Amino acid sequence: MTSQAATIQREQSTPLRMFWLTSLSMILIVAQSLMGQAQESFANLAEKVSPAVVNITTSTTVAGRTGPQGIVPEGSPFEDFFREFQDRNGEGNRARRSSALGSGFVISEDGFIVTNNHVIEGADEVLIEFFEGFELPAVIVGTDPNTDIALLKVESETPLKFVKFGDSDTARVGDWVMAMGNPLGQGFSVSAGIVSARNRALSGTYDDYIQTDAAINRGNSGGPLFDMNGDVIGVNTAILSPNGGSIGIGFSMASNVVTRVVDQLKEFGETRRGWLGVRIQDVTDDVAEALGLASAKGALVSDVPEGPAMEAGMQAGDVIISFDGRDVEDTRGLVRQVGNTEVGKAVRVVVNRDGATQTLLVTLGRREEAETAVPASQPGPEEEAPMSMDLMGLTLSPLTSEIREQLELPESAKGLAVMDVDETSEAFEKGLRAGDVITEAGQAQVLALSDLEERIDEAKEAGRKSILLLVRRAGDPRFVALSITDDE
Repeated sequence: MTSQAATIQREQSTPLRMFWLTSLSMILIVAQSLMGQAQESFANLAEKVSPAVVNITTSTTVAGRTGPQGIVPEGSPFEDFFREFQDRNGEGNRARRSSALGSGFVISEDGFIVTNNHVIEGADEVLIEFFEGFELPAVIVGTDPNTDIALLKVESETPLKFVKFGDSDTARVGDWVMAMGNPLGQGFSVSAGIVSARNRALSGTYDDYIQTDAAINRGNSGGPLFDMNGDVIGVNTAILSPNGGSIGIGFSMASNVVTRVVDQLKEFGETRRGWLGVRIQDVTDDVAEALGLASAKGALVSDVPEGPAMEAGMQAGDVIISFDGRDVEDTRGLVRQVGNTEVGKAVRVVVNRDGATQTLLVTLGRREEAETAVPASQPGPEEEAPMSMDLMGLTLSPLTSEIREQLELPESAKGLAVMDVDETSEAFEKGLRAGDVITEAGQAQVLALSDLEERIDEAKEAGRKSILLLVRRAGDPRFVALSITDDE
């Protein structure tokens, strides 16, 4: 290559080299910026929202002790001595004051405050301490033990600083969050972490918790969990811990649950949740197979007491697959959908019944006013010569007056009594026990042993490997799918 050609090639490659160098520099700048954002201080956010976070002190009157309980055993020769000692020190029957600490946050300039129900439960007096140092007494507007949420109100001469709720459904696992509150009574404190998990359920019917590793300790209860925009996406409620301290597993009730509760407490002073009026259970794989369903989704109706669903024509054995235009995945999802729907609203409920779908129009009642009322069945004729039979690991007998008396059942009860269960059988594994009563098989009533045999034969002819039984124990119904074999 001539020197002239080499010079031309170098000149042509120079712009390309400059382009790549410039691109690499930009990439490094962006990377450094992202690293800086990941390590950015929470100070600005904490400064912004702190004035709306409050400490809560409650006072409760505790009845005086009537004796030296817990000090000496009852009947001990020292009992009189300790009772006299308590009386001399004024600790006899005198009522005492007990106090507790918690956290909360202001949601409006006119003084509405959100906290946990367990923070103020049973309190005679509630005192709110604000970040700026002043204190105000609070009244309890309303509480909801189901979600552990309480709404308080203070009266202030000046508008209060407040925070607003965010959309908890947009929170993603891995997002930064910040918790604020009064841990262990130490005063205002901030901790940070990430969203560890979503849609956690602990024990309540309407649970929808955000799990976080931001430090939450005793005293943080009722405090807010903030996203990076300064919006409240959760109310710090519980921790999972073997020693009572934070180990990085905390739970905050999702704001989309809290806002509905707060709106109702503010308007009515109580919650008003929709009520469908059914008992339900999840659709398992074997139940789906027994019903001929394509997948194990929906909510299986095990009982329909008197109420909105019964009036709309819903039946035990129906599988609810859609409620008010939304698919039903499982019982937990349905309970939440119904509870979040307005009382008195007429909703379309799609059910699968005998392999076909039907749409029912149900006008929802109010859950808080619902009464459990199971309609009585008409008494039917008893078999004059009752007998027992072994099927699917069960020893079964038609109900007689004697068996009803033994099982403490009403005279109107009908079905087949489980007299014994083979402990090596599938029936025992799935929880059937002596004393249970089978009232339906294959979604048809069974009064005699021959009825059950016919239902089993029908299931075999339909090519099914299992049969669905409706079993009642102490009046509570549930469906159980049991395998059927050729020798049964």
